[in-house]
Amino acid sequence: MKLRTTLLLLALAACRAAEPAPAPLDAEPVCASSRIERPSARNDMIVVCGERIPIGVPVVLWTERDGYDAYSTELRFPGEPPKERPAGLRYQPGRKVAKDDGTTRLSSLSGTPACGAELRAALDQFVIHYDVCGTSRQCFKILHDRRKLSVHFLLDVDGTLYQTLDLSDTAWHARQANSRSVGIEIANIGAYKPGDTTLDEWYPHDGEGPYVRFPAWMKETGIRTSGFVARPARAERVTGAIHGTTYEMHDLTPQQYATLVKLAAGLCRAFPTLRPDCPRDAQGAVRMDALTDAEFAQFRGILGHFHITKDKQDPGPAFDWERFLAALRAELAKPAP
Repeated sequence: MKLRTTLLLLALAACRAAEPAPAPLDAEPVCASSRIERPSARNDMIVVCGERIPIGVPVVLWTERDGYDAYSTELRFPGEPPKERPAGLRYQPGRKVAKDDGTTRLSSLSGTPACGAELRAALDQFVIHYDVCGTSRQCFKILHDRRKLSVHFLLDVDGTLYQTLDLSDTAWHARQANSRSVGIEIANIGAYKPGDTTLDEWYPHDGEGPYVRFPAWMKETGIRTSGFVARPARAERVTGAIHGTTYEMHDLTPQQYATLVKLAAGLCRAFPTLRPDCPRDAQGAVRMDALTDAEFAQFRGILGHFHITKDKQDPGPAFDWERFLAALRAELAKPAP
């Protein structure tokens, strides 16, 4: 007890220090990785273990005025308070890593010498979600201000990418995948069973085809591109089966695909065990069902949320896996940014 108390006091002192000290590997981290160790004039960088890594597209970090800070325990939108205000952290500091004796411990914090090596050994999955919110602003409000959850990245309809946490910290987005994954929420109202009217309400048509019409109750969209009109990459509504049930959905925007490819390429370069592929069946087709526990334990690559659990459908039947993965491999063939 005396040793644990001493370690916790040391960790709290590190939070207040100007420069973070290495955390003991068997101590529970209590500080948020809210600092960025290497400032840069470039704005196309994600943050991994306190260091910036370029990916070739602009990134809005949690430290910026318009960013979304998952480290904060305050409401991001105090003018739109929930009925019950959540308290406490929305994420897990550090990552859980396996020990030789079969137990787990939390890895060292961002800014410590062991962080990069431990994270490369622990992180081998990238989980793709649609947010069922329509915009990144609305998504963060629901996750952070209401549900006490988090995700590393938000991708808005105009292709704007937001990072909310250092990748050295664990976001709460995909159950058993959390400790070994990076998560992204893509702004899209989602997939529905045939006959549901939600897509009709969100996607009217004009002379150029379907576009996103935000509901009247959404007073602010938060979309950074002035006058942007969000149009799906394919004009037709896409129908497909997930877990054996048929759903309909409109595709992501071309801007979202372009940014997602750049981010995925940056992650694959940063984490060598993250393969640029998704779960496939014996014939090589993209699987549209959940992996078994054994399959999940062995899989290293890019997953949809529905690959992890049978009660989720995201990123939905309209997500164009083959287009995305082909573009990702082409991007990886180019020199790094």
